[in-house]
Amino acid sequence: MKKLLLTAVAVFALTTVTAQTEKGSLLIETNIANQMVGTTSFSLLSADGEIVYSLGLDGGYFIMDDLAIKVGLGYASNSVTDENVFSYRLGAKYYLMSKIPLTLDYTGAIIKDYDENPSWVGLGAGYAIFLGSNVSIEPGLRYNVSMNDKFSKENLIQLNIGFALHF
Repeated sequence: MKKLLLTAVAVFALTTVTAQTEKGSLLIETNIANQMVGTTSFSLLSADGEIVYSLGLDGGYFIMDDLAIKVGLGYASNSVTDENVFSYRLGAKYYLMSKIPLTLDYTGAIIKDYDENPSWVGLGAGYAIFLGSNVSIEPGLRYNVSMNDKFSKENLIQLNIGFALHF
């Protein structure tokens, strides 16, 4: 009886997890990340009366089980350089085994009065911790490859903590 009960609980748990990333579902997420130009995450840096922050949100649609196409928008402000940056992102997110999110996307930024604007291709991986049927926390690591050497030749590594809503 005990084995039967444990098997039933395991089947129910796996069914619940995969339902969150099934075809036709929606995904809304944001990340808390280290500050960089051109991001769709939340960040805040304050030192000596100067403030640098970013706000952003990504949304996605699961075109098949575990694979979502995503778009994102972000805004950042830097009181030191008096810059305002608008960011955009287009990409895909695949949940390996419905728990390990793998991302590939293109992120660009528009900075007023700049001749060159930054853009990156990003690769990321993490782990989805589902807190219920509609909420997950997704810590992860992201590697961004600069696509505009005139703006920046540096590739960037980000540590993210994502918060996602699944509908």
